[in-house]
Amino acid sequence: MTRDKLFGLRVAVLSGGWSDERDISMQSGAACQKALLEAGFHSVDLLDVADKDFIARISSGDYDVAFVAMHGRYGEDGCVQGLLEILHMPYTFSGVLASATGTEKDAAKAIYRNAGIPTPEGIELAPTVQLSDDDIAAIVSKLGLPLFVKPACNGSSFGVTRVTDAAQLRDAVSLAASEGQRVLVEECVTGTEITVPVIGNDEPQALPIVEIVTGAEFYDLKVKYEPASMHHVIPARLAPTVYARAQELGVAAHKALGCQGASRSDFIVTADGEPIILETNTIPGMTESSLLPDSARHGGIEFPELCTRFVEYALEAHPLETNPMGEA
Repeated sequence: MTRDKLFGLRVAVLSGGWSDERDISMQSGAACQKALLEAGFHSVDLLDVADKDFIARISSGDYDVAFVAMHGRYGEDGCVQGLLEILHMPYTFSGVLASATGTEKDAAKAIYRNAGIPTPEGIELAPTVQLSDDDIAAIVSKLGLPLFVKPACNGSSFGVTRVTDAAQLRDAVSLAASEGQRVLVEECVTGTEITVPVIGNDEPQALPIVEIVTGAEFYDLKVKYEPASMHHVIPARLAPTVYARAQELGVAAHKALGCQGASRSDFIVTADGEPIILETNTIPGMTESSLLPDSARHGGIEFPELCTRFVEYALEAHPLETNPMGEA
């Protein structure tokens, strides 16, 4: 498809929703709408999935492609992707299975291990678990201290606690389970924090690696949404062989999970130069200063062009010819 024809398509940018990351999603959506219009698209509407008339608007048949700018529950976990599949509407980023698996941290860890990608040891707990003193002792014995406690299927550091004392474990688990979610207790791996952005479908490519410098105990909510210049070092300060290995593992994670369009895998590089994967974001933050767009810009891809490519990847994965509501 020529760019002229591409720019004539009607795009619905999906944002908002009901997750903890609603506000962030609205920021991503507004930024992507602006970028697509700057790129040359003629018709780009910003839709809040939580609006009462959303289903009527998205199913009306007036849109050719959906640009999913949602994070967390209902948007990054396969839910909205399932709706778009039912509507036969092409959409950006990963499909139902990859979205759901990428969000479920314990399931993703199993896939990483099967693909030979090193990942920290962890224990998954039911949201209703009542930890006994013996349970706590067993967890600490297996994973050591400090350790991390996090919701098993949430994102953006919501509900994450760095536990440095066994006495903190019960409260940390309660916080992570506060919305009825399973809980992942994970060993703490120390080293250099990096993230490896990847773009593409069947032949994905790694973008420049971002080193995250925080001064905090971990990359928490406050740090994540401070100006990028305060915390992003691009390219990451790694030995060439370690840099190449991290990019290789980022692409491997993208492929193993079945991601499409984009992914961003977070790693800790240990003192001996081994990248250890923590998680993969299937819909990374999409403001101009977010990690993946910041990396892309350093790699020579400006934000409007990046968003345009995401629409092209969407149509590559879901051709318009298969969409009864659109035209070839």
